[in-house]
Amino acid sequence: MASDVDTAPLVGRAELVQTVRSALLGDVAQGQTAAVFLTGESGVGKTRLLGEIGARLRDQGALVLTGSCLDIGDASPLHPLLQALRRFDADLSAAQARTSSAVRGLLQMFADETGGPDGAGALLERVSRGLHLIAEGRPLVLILDDLQWVDRSTRQLLLYLLAGLGDLQLSVLAAVRAESLQGAHPLRRVLTELRRLRTVRVLDLSPLDRAGTEQLAAAVVGRTLAPDAAEQVWQRSGGNPFVIEELARDLRDGRDGLSETLREIFLDRVDALPQHAHAVVHAVAAGVEPVQHWLLAEVLRLPEDELIDAARAAVAHRLLVGADDGYRLRHRLVAEVLSHELLPAERSGLHRRYAEALTAAPGELHQARLAHHWRLAGEPARGLPAAVAAAQEAERLQGYAEAHRHWTAALHLAGDSGSVEVDRIELLGNAAEAAHHCGEHARALALLEELAALRGGEPSCALHIRRARYLAAAGRSALAEEEYERALEAADCSPRDRAAAAARLAELLLHLGRYADAGERAREALALAENVEGSATEIVLASSALGFSDAFLEDPDAGLAVMRDALDTAERAGQPEDVACAYLHLAELLTGPLNILEEGVVVARRGAERVAELGLGRTWGTRLLAIAINGLFRVGQWAEAEKVVAVALRHRPSGADAVELLLARCRLSVGYGDIEAAGRDLDAVATLLAGGGARHVIPLLTLRSGLAMWEGRHDVARLAVQRGLTESRSDDVMILSALVWHGLRAEAEAHASRTVAVDPTAVRRLRDVADRMARKSAGAARPVRSVVEGFLALCAAEVSRLDGSDPELWATSAAEWDRRNHPYPAAYSRLRQAEALLARRSRVATAGKLLREAYRVAQGLGAVPLTSEIRELAGRARVPLAERDADGARPVPSAEPVDDELAALTAREREVLALVAEGLTNKEIGQRLFISERTIGVHVSHIFDKLQVRTRVQASAIMLRNSRG
Repeated sequence: MASDVDTAPLVGRAELVQTVRSALLGDVAQGQTAAVFLTGESGVGKTRLLGEIGARLRDQGALVLTGSCLDIGDASPLHPLLQALRRFDADLSAAQARTSSAVRGLLQMFADETGGPDGAGALLERVSRGLHLIAEGRPLVLILDDLQWVDRSTRQLLLYLLAGLGDLQLSVLAAVRAESLQGAHPLRRVLTELRRLRTVRVLDLSPLDRAGTEQLAAAVVGRTLAPDAAEQVWQRSGGNPFVIEELARDLRDGRDGLSETLREIFLDRVDALPQHAHAVVHAVAAGVEPVQHWLLAEVLRLPEDELIDAARAAVAHRLLVGADDGYRLRHRLVAEVLSHELLPAERSGLHRRYAEALTAAPGELHQARLAHHWRLAGEPARGLPAAVAAAQEAERLQGYAEAHRHWTAALHLAGDSGSVEVDRIELLGNAAEAAHHCGEHARALALLEELAALRGGEPSCALHIRRARYLAAAGRSALAEEEYERALEAADCSPRDRAAAAARLAELLLHLGRYADAGERAREALALAENVEGSATEIVLASSALGFSDAFLEDPDAGLAVMRDALDTAERAGQPEDVACAYLHLAELLTGPLNILEEGVVVARRGAERVAELGLGRTWGTRLLAIAINGLFRVGQWAEAEKVVAVALRHRPSGADAVELLLARCRLSVGYGDIEAAGRDLDAVATLLAGGGARHVIPLLTLRSGLAMWEGRHDVARLAVQRGLTESRSDDVMILSALVWHGLRAEAEAHASRTVAVDPTAVRRLRDVADRMARKSAGAARPVRSVVEGFLALCAAEVSRLDGSDPELWATSAAEWDRRNHPYPAAYSRLRQAEALLARRSRVATAGKLLREAYRVAQGLGAVPLTSEIRELAGRARVPLAERDADGARPVPSAEPVDDELAALTAREREVLALVAEGLTNKEIGQRLFISERTIGVHVSHIFDKLQVRTRVQASAIMLRNSRG
């Protein structure tokens, strides 16, 4: 229903509108994401700004989708997106049939959604792919109003989309009521994390100043206000645009003597309405917006003509807004004021009529609203089935947070219903499982305890296993271990439960780094599983733990054999997730403890192809590709690793899978010196991590330390390492050894730069940890000891930098990493060995040879920061980095084509140069190769340096000359 009310001008927001437009479109590259969150008090003009900015973005050619969040806590999952899609589809013309088909296909996907093997992540992937189809190459802007009421699923979608994992140019503009973000409001944590992303801005919308207040009031009244009237409006409104407009209309229409409070203003406006319009406003205030016209008609039971007249009067009096999808209060403050004006019987009667109307609606699913209205109507017995149905509907869409709220509401309704017979144990079980899935681990444990108390007697084996799962997820590993032990000792523990408990306990011990205990429990689980039909999952879990245990404890061949048997078992059983798990752990074993990098990369890539065939490419496939990327990085095949990154990004992963991929990509960015890209990935990982364990946190902090050192922020690097040592519960010597090296390197860099004082306590602690790692690794398999010894060699050499760097220690480190085929740390060690020799003014020729070798490797990798440091040292020491001919002259580039003119370029650099020769810009090349514009700039700079040219034309000429050859 269209509004026929005059619209006040937008005052005092021109600069803000331009800033937001630029942030959402002007500064956003293809494949990048951006977001602006507008916060402010009620009535400050957030919704008006969303409409104004949305209209201007449409004029710029963007596709704009607009939706609003529901104002009840148990909102339907992804409601604002569904609403936005329906609105957009309704506005499409017949000529836009292709777009309409894509929109309706996405809407149908929601209707048909069932929980699949990929879970909630698969739903987000399909949503992202559907939006990509709808956008058809145009910039897509998602505008969300009233974000303070956002449901958990929509929050997850925002975090996923803003992680920037795909090639969709997406911008998000959202409005948040500031006063709602109090206490433990979940959106506060989301906004805090998103603020870390460089492309996300949170703008506070302040009230108008005095000049803006007078300008807006004068525009509404139609003339300049008298000084006393202007002062009165300013004092009453405090610059709030909504209140300014209300007070100004009172002045214009001759309504004087109103109270100075908002409540009195609103009540006066409502009292001035005709009788039926008064009822309409009260009804909409009690409803869940938007209140559809048919629903309002059922609730008020007015003749159609009278209802339309009444609604028109409410709109004309600026209390309601009419739109195609229903009615809303012009400001929710109206509902807050009116909630105190109805008698309890009047309020419950309104909610009862809403519930009855929604119950009678044919073909509509309004379970969340039904539960809400029946509860407020004081009829819990009728609200309970709706709450249960709403929970089941949320679980079908993988909306576990919403399901948890609905199950909790069902528990309350069941307790209030009195005579209603209900299986409270079943409700408690469902609520606990939903809480566990959505990360509310403490709540899950509390519900489980209530369930156990209700059952009475000794807890069952299944209950112990369930409690252990919840405790492990909550990070309470010691208690989880005890629960698994109790499950194994329980008299009612069936063979299947016993096998499951032993296998999961083995996996828990593996994560704790207790490899011997993990192997013992894994063997027990495998023995139990042999007598249980259909126990492939338990066998795979146990074999994973056993394989790692044997690999760490002296017998890598046995570990490999167990892992390969696990893969065979999974393939025979045909369970997709078991196959994926077996491939994943086998690849991790090869590229991690055993350091058989080339085979590990092959297994990881083969596994990724296999699980993609099984429909798990987005989750398990992404993690396998991340393993391949890490292996390629270590063996120095960085250009190939970049290609694998591009393939993995097409999966648009989320959650832990995205964390694995982003960490792998970040290692490349840190190595390349792409500080902006590395920082963006680390920010995204921090956003996606939900209290992740050492497996992710320690690599994250190690990379933060490395990045900070290249930036010269050695104190920041020190803090990252210290946090890793403090927060980690893991004693995994492999990831800890890398962290300790970074810590000692940070202290050595601080000493060399003299910008930050060395921390003797930190050095002493790091050396103690290094000694402890040496002792722990002594009992590990030879491949594990080999990797740890390499890092310990680096640690010893870094310590020597604090008191006169020892070239022999650096020579040992270089030899260690050469033997392991890790070119990057070997090149770094040669740089430091040369630096130590030059500092002692001895063996200058040897130092020059070392620098040239390190320079060759660093250039081949594309390691810009390392290359720059080598070049800087060589310049200070006047050491030539190019080999000289027999006469001692520097080589001069030939004017004639030669076969190896491009030999110094990596495969990725040749790809970039070929596109430069085509005339593409850095931005266009980045879009073509699925990497950032900044990274392309790093490659181009490196190409210029290797080819000894200064312009793109010169580089293109060399490329074309060699192409002809």
